[in-house]
Amino acid sequence: MILSIESSCDDSSIAITAIDTLELIFHKKISQEIQHSFYGGVVPELAARLHIEALPLILKECEKYFSSLKAIAVTTAPGLSVTLSEGVMMAKALSIALSIPLISVNHLKGHIYSCFIEEKTKFPMTILLVSGGHTQIIEATNLHNMKIIGQTSDDSFGESFDKVAKMLNLGYPGGPAIEDKGKIGDKESYDFPIPLRQSPNIEFSFSGLKNAVRLAVLKEEELGSLNDKTIANICASFQHTAINHILMKLKKYFKIQSPTKFAIVGGASANIYLREECEKLCKSYNCELILAPIEFCSDNAAMIGRVAIEQYLQKDFTALEKIDVQSRIKS
Repeated sequence: MILSIESSCDDSSIAITAIDTLELIFHKKISQEIQHSFYGGVVPELAARLHIEALPLILKECEKYFSSLKAIAVTTAPGLSVTLSEGVMMAKALSIALSIPLISVNHLKGHIYSCFIEEKTKFPMTILLVSGGHTQIIEATNLHNMKIIGQTSDDSFGESFDKVAKMLNLGYPGGPAIEDKGKIGDKESYDFPIPLRQSPNIEFSFSGLKNAVRLAVLKEEELGSLNDKTIANICASFQHTAINHILMKLKKYFKIQSPTKFAIVGGASANIYLREECEKLCKSYNCELILAPIEFCSDNAAMIGRVAIEQYLQKDFTALEKIDVQSRIKS
């Protein structure tokens, strides 16, 4: 078995996965959403302190599996350096204590492999990765052959939801709150501009849309009409526009490449509206849509463990003195 640790942001998670069968033997996650909601976003130093408390509690439940472990896997990039360090320190300690190798896992590859928890991979495929820190279209042939085709030049898809939610005092995380309010709102109420509509490039941008929402909120506040109905309409219109932006760029890509397999991963891939619209797109191109289970869309150690199995089989280990954290992914 492989024990995997995830601490890249505000979720403390540990999983144990069987190497031969891919079975997820153990998985537990402790979220920090309540603690960070007061601030409207993740506070790195607070997140690090909460990891110090949560990770040992989860690890204690894993002690009975220690004798069966063949490796320790841990997220090392990308993420918040102060929170990544907590997971890495625990991984190093376990590696020394149990005399087993370390596996350094890229967090974004973890999201891609969230589609294959307890399942075999389906490469090659194209991936839309949407999270709080990234919005990317990736072409993947295998574990070590992945190419970023297009990405955001500013805010990410998930980040824009968090910031709009903060404007409307809807709390953190913003994605579920915006989606929930949007269900009862009118998506045609506000004519927000679709970013990069005239650009032929396959790239994303959400800062302009975010600013358009900010101006709409300020206007409603000045008029004294920022009520529950107005907030729901803003949420619905914003979500509709943000997803239309993604779909327009995906259609440009599909016309050029015509992928046979397409996956949506990352925390923001739990958005049902996004899933439904991408399903329509894939059907029109006779393309197989691959989705991670909702429970594994957000950060979790199960996806890190699934990547780690592939790396273990390829003997892709990292020396104890060389394992380190990186706050940004290298494209």
